[in-house]
Amino acid sequence: MNTNSYDRYINRTHTLGRIFTLITLVALLAAPFVMGSFLGGMPDLAAFGKAFLGIGLVFTISSVIEYLIYVPMLGAGGSYLAFITGNLVNMKIPCAMNARDIVGAKTGTPESEIITTLSIATSSLVTILVLALGVVLMIPLQPVLQSPALQPAFENVVPALFGAMAYKYYRGQYKIAAITLLCMIALFSLVPSLIAQTSMMIIPSGAIAIGLALWKHQKGGAAS
Repeated sequence: MNTNSYDRYINRTHTLGRIFTLITLVALLAAPFVMGSFLGGMPDLAAFGKAFLGIGLVFTISSVIEYLIYVPMLGAGGSYLAFITGNLVNMKIPCAMNARDIVGAKTGTPESEIITTLSIATSSLVTILVLALGVVLMIPLQPVLQSPALQPAFENVVPALFGAMAYKYYRGQYKIAAITLLCMIALFSLVPSLIAQTSMMIIPSGAIAIGLALWKHQKGGAAS
């Protein structure tokens, strides 16, 4: 790939990404207030501020963690698309990682940048199409979707998705994965309240995995 062309592509991606991210933020923040003003149902801003402060601090930390973890995985274009369209963990990340592995692209390369951007863009378009069909078919399919026989399947979609995705990476470093998993199980067993703080728990689990990988690497280098 031509270096100058790729640099122009990245610069253009950052320019458009920042513009559309700003537009999205303004639209998301303005929409409730616009609807409230038209419908005559504006919220109590003092109560809104207190409620936002209560959860805002938690999600601020979580958002910084997600940014530091996901951006190196997705690249510039993929990150802008993913953070604007949302649903990163359930859909965008698995889609991008699978597409990258299929073509054999390495993280941080121009090939990975292009592949992750295309895969996330495709995922976003498919999501919009599925949501549109869901809205149209919601009433006709409501008896089927509310069937008690299907409820266990809906409750286990995310665990099934992450289980399949995790196995692909665990099998390559099963010792590191097993030790990290056992440490986190022990931590959650001793402090059950941490189960609700899964975003925050990425930090200690990631630190354990990175520490084990570094120790394994140093041990291998010393042995050689």
